Amino acid sequence: MRVLMLSWEYPPVVVGGLGRHVHALARTLAGQGHEVVVLCRQPAGTDPETHPASDTVVDGVRLVRVAEDPPHLTFERDLVAWTLAMGHAMARAGHRLLRDWRPDVVHAHDWLVTHPAIALAEAAEVPLVATIHATEAGRHSGWLSHTHSQQIHSVEWWLANRADALITCSAAMRAEAAELFEVEPESITVLHNGIEADTWQARATGAAARGSGGAPLLLYFGRLEWEKGVQDLLAALPRIRERHPGTTVAIAGCGTHQDWLVEQAAEHGVSDVARFVGHLPDPELQSLLSTADAVVLPSRYEPFGIVALEAAAAGAPLVASTAGGLGEIVHDGRTGLAFAPGDVEGLADAVDAVLRDPRAAAQRAEAARARLGSDFNWERIASDTAAVYAAAECGEHPPLARPKIATGNVLGRGE
Repeated sequence: MRVLMLSWEYPPVVVGGLGRHVHALARTLAGQGHEVVVLCRQPAGTDPETHPASDTVVDGVRLVRVAEDPPHLTFERDLVAWTLAMGHAMARAGHRLLRDWRPDVVHAHDWLVTHPAIALAEAAEVPLVATIHATEAGRHSGWLSHTHSQQIHSVEWWLANRADALITCSAAMRAEAAELFEVEPESITVLHNGIEADTWQARATGAAARGSGGAPLLLYFGRLEWEKGVQDLLAALPRIRERHPGTTVAIAGCGTHQDWLVEQAAEHGVSDVARFVGHLPDPELQSLLSTADAVVLPSRYEPFGIVALEAAAAGAPLVASTAGGLGEIVHDGRTGLAFAPGDVEGLADAVDAVLRDPRAAAQRAEAARARLGSDFNWERIASDTAAVYAAAECGEHPPLARPKIATGNVLGRGE
């Protein structure tokens, strides 16, 4: 099939797990014989002089990267306007593509590409498939209190109701999307994220160092946002250190809440043992994974949790909340230890159990790694995605009214 994907992330432009997902899916589909074009963007904050639009083939995937429009818009300050400008650039590039190439399907990844994806699917007269990777309401515990959150939710609702086929990365996300966007759960296909496990194997020297008698090292890696729950790990650290003196934590990643988290570390008296190491290149992250006594993923909200797969591939013991998709990856007592989102005491107890019994932790880590080849294999996920493409049909698309914006909690959550 000829597939046109649209994504606001594609390596080396990676903000979170979405970029890794689209990259692996596109390359695997191309390897299976499909003709894949990915319409994506140049780095934020650039312009057509510093980063002109490009059209290249990498790993069998044709990448069409669009330059930012010239107005002074920034992602951090002008989110919706910046997104519309990106969509404008993608739509123009997409229409140029359609002059001599026609896809069989358009695949939109998340709300930021809604406008160009709908426009190009209609121009090509082909089905629109959409993957909902997360929701604005979910990221804010069910609240749509701010104008920009209401605007984003409206675009998500539009994409979900306009698409001819919907995909989510977990059963938890399917239930969330169905509730938020008023679509039937049975119409949504659940396709988990995958992992290329070989690239995350722990180095033998690092694996030998784990549990060698030194001070315990905990690791968090991912975006530094409120919903990732790093504040709960920092709050639990004093309790963990009472039971296991000398324990330190490395926090790898960047995000809008980094300064606040640094303040949280100071408030809990752990500034000297909680190291914020920033975004790490994969080789450095793999090295750190190989020596960590446990990877802690304390998310308050997590549509899937691709970092859990990466930790499992590296053989690192997992301690994770049961938020969203993490509960489908980490089976408590079998492939890791789990705790309720926001439960600081439960987090501390789970870490304590890992550090007290490294042999049992290693057995759980091995069980987690063993699942990767069957349950999270990209070849199978790509084949299942192609099946969604093949089954999708252009439906009737009457005009849609604006969605109602709830004044209360749209997911019935307390926070």
